[in-house]
Amino acid sequence: MFGPRFAAHQARRYRRRGLDATEQRIVDFLDGVGIDGATILEIGGGAGQIQLELLRRGAASATNLELVDTYDTQAVQLAAQAGMSDRLHRRIVDIAATPDDVQPADIVVLHRVVCCYPDYDGLLAAAADHTKSLLVFSYPPRNSVSRALVAAQNGFFMLSGKSFRTFAHPPDRMLDVLHQRGLLTTYTHRGRLWHVTGMRRQTA
Repeated sequence: MFGPRFAAHQARRYRRRGLDATEQRIVDFLDGVGIDGATILEIGGGAGQIQLELLRRGAASATNLELVDTYDTQAVQLAAQAGMSDRLHRRIVDIAATPDDVQPADIVVLHRVVCCYPDYDGLLAAAADHTKSLLVFSYPPRNSVSRALVAAQNGFFMLSGKSFRTFAHPPDRMLDVLHQRGLLTTYTHRGRLWHVTGMRRQTA
């Protein structure tokens, strides 16, 4: 599903146009809170465009986690062109399945990832447990339109012989998972196609 052609398209679009609107909201939220010297952990960051922008705005380093290696070539090229190869690290690991294999970071980012993962509870719990300070994630709304779209997409994938599926998980339940692990919602944007929620770890 997310093969070399898709990765090349993502990198090419970033070179030509920069971040899309949802990615920009994520970066602006974090930059507004303050990211100087912060470590970034992005789960499913693709070609790494959000990471590059956060590094440009003062973050110290970024680690990207993927389930496949098809983005690596494009991500390495983008990092080299930006002069940031030494500050970006890429790993193949499922944080929900093996959370102990991943080190915590100051900030955790999940952009358009939860909708591609069946066990949102496990994924978000692991993400929450790995942030020292902030977490921001994007996800589709759950309504009749999004559910119909997901059903249509999954029908197409099934007919095409693809095992990949998309999901419109219940936003309230996803937020509950994060709240139960000590995170407070501090930012919410409800777009037509994508919602963005920013959260901060509670302090005693």
